[in-house]
Amino acid sequence: MQILETLKEKSKFIRIETLKIHKLAPETRVSSSLSPIEIFVCLYYGNIINFNAKNPEDENRDRFIISKGHGSISMYPLLADLGFFDKDELKNVCKDNTFLGAIPDPIIPGYETINGSLGHGLGVGCGMALGLKLKQKEKNVIVLTGDGELNEGSNWEAIMFAPQHNLDNLTLIIDYNKVSMLDFSKNIIDLNSLNKKFEAFNWDVYEIEDGHNVKEVYTTLNSAIKKRNAKPKVVIVNTIKGKGVPFLETHSLSHILSIKPEDIDNLIMEIENAK
Repeated sequence: MQILETLKEKSKFIRIETLKIHKLAPETRVSSSLSPIEIFVCLYYGNIINFNAKNPEDENRDRFIISKGHGSISMYPLLADLGFFDKDELKNVCKDNTFLGAIPDPIIPGYETINGSLGHGLGVGCGMALGLKLKQKEKNVIVLTGDGELNEGSNWEAIMFAPQHNLDNLTLIIDYNKVSMLDFSKNIIDLNSLNKKFEAFNWDVYEIEDGHNVKEVYTTLNSAIKKRNAKPKVVIVNTIKGKGVPFLETHSLSHILSIKPEDIDNLIMEIENAK
């Protein structure tokens, strides 16, 4: 399928551009931003999500809330590539007089909400989904969280709320990279059997075994988001934190680590040459 080749190429492109941004702005959370790249790519380049780059607040858009905002710097090159803003802005990340900071906010075209404090995105998404249903608008609300973020109690209030109100226009995507800020997630709060937890709360559950396989990500997200059966949907995406950077992929502190500038060029060459 041509679409899968496009998604592979765009994933490689976004991974390289994310590393370039991190070289310019080492304060960005690079590990968290590398794990959801295929999710972002499939949603936008796979035409799963409805958006309008020239009018980001178009009433006919789907709403995409990136609750793990710090871990979405990889959205910057994607949004620029799609025409939400000028590509030259990517040279200014974290500099004075730019709207592209280390933690995104709604001043950036393409972002819906303030994403600095974890645990609020799903609740906001529930409100948007309920509002759209009451207005009888057939639009999707998609929320991306990290797995460590699920330690926040506010998420579980939303998880109880959504099925009671039959929010089948709501899809939660969990970037399940299994590393929190200061350790492996299992050593802080073990989310083992996460699928069973959501089933118990009456969610429609999907799981992606390899969150870096664009075929699996594209097929599952496309099916889940479009489904309407009076239940909210959750897609648990098994990813690797720091994907593409070997020393980050296995490090318990990858969330707060930076890559040395002199190493980034070598990493980019390896990614470019990978089949």
